[in-house]
Amino acid sequence: MGTGKRGLLAAAVTVVCAVTVLGAPGTAFASPSPTPAASSTAPPLPSTASNKDLEAVRTKLEALYHDAAVATDAYNAAEEAAKKQSAEIVELAKKIVAGQEKLDDLKDRAGAAARAQYRTGGLPDEAQLMLSDDPSEFLDGAGRVRQGERATKGLIGELTRTQQDLEQYSKDASTQWQKLEAGRKTKATAQKKIEKQIAAAEKLESQLEKEEKKRLEQLEAKVAREAQTAWLGTGVLDEINSAASVQGKQAVQFATAQIGKPYVWGAEGPDSFDCSGLTSEAWKSAGQGIPRTSQEQWKQLPHIAIEDMRPGDLIIYFDDASHVALYVGDGSIIHAPRPGRTVTLAGAGTMPILGVVRPDA
Repeated sequence: MGTGKRGLLAAAVTVVCAVTVLGAPGTAFASPSPTPAASSTAPPLPSTASNKDLEAVRTKLEALYHDAAVATDAYNAAEEAAKKQSAEIVELAKKIVAGQEKLDDLKDRAGAAARAQYRTGGLPDEAQLMLSDDPSEFLDGAGRVRQGERATKGLIGELTRTQQDLEQYSKDASTQWQKLEAGRKTKATAQKKIEKQIAAAEKLESQLEKEEKKRLEQLEAKVAREAQTAWLGTGVLDEINSAASVQGKQAVQFATAQIGKPYVWGAEGPDSFDCSGLTSEAWKSAGQGIPRTSQEQWKQLPHIAIEDMRPGDLIIYFDDASHVALYVGDGSIIHAPRPGRTVTLAGAGTMPILGVVRPDA
């Protein structure tokens, strides 16, 4: 293999290795909560928290975890884009190597053709006919030369096209590389925000005494129960009576089997999940690929009226589509709530519903 070709192959290998590093997923986490914006600085609690204090803590925690969920969606989106861009760069690197090999071969063939023409001495056809011992042999040879000239022109055209292809592959690879680098920065920014919001939430919770933590859990359960009761009070279940599809049942079975596993942002299983990691893997297990993030699931999947909802459908929560759960029937969902919690069964109306989407519509 020539020096140039070895250099190109080495460059291609370097590209693939670098892509692997840039595209590698970092540690991760995703979650939901209400929409109020929140700073990451948690206010100190009084020595004994009143019910009003605990309600303020609950609201603050929801806001912090909600912001972490939004950042997690950005992280997951950048991660998915990085996977696609990395794969594209690897394919382009392969095309560049193959194209360079083809170009080298074409150059060798063009050089052979040029040497063959040189050996004729460049004499005009009339002179070669006069000097030829066998005119018929010369005429046969002249015909072959004209064929060779046409083949050479075709060779030169193929050389030009191959060079143009290589230039385009290089431009495409450069573009994808720039996108990959921009995505890496987006991931890093999102990860910092996730970690900052979660750290603030954990600091706030750490200020609570054991009894106060128990009261906070009871308060959270009370708020969720009231929200679910209000939702059911609308009579929504009277309209929902659709049976699950075959794939929907498979997705529900998968999600049910994950109950009790911890929430971890950016996780897609098998030991932990974030909210959209759970729903995307549930439908993947049913043979249906869907977008990785809750926001893209909302954007790309067919929307379904709530009264037409059936088990297996995905319920998207909050105005910014920052949380998603799998509807399992009877007004219930399975979801991965937030850091510090596990995949669990909950009421479908415990959070503000943005809408419903159906992966297998």
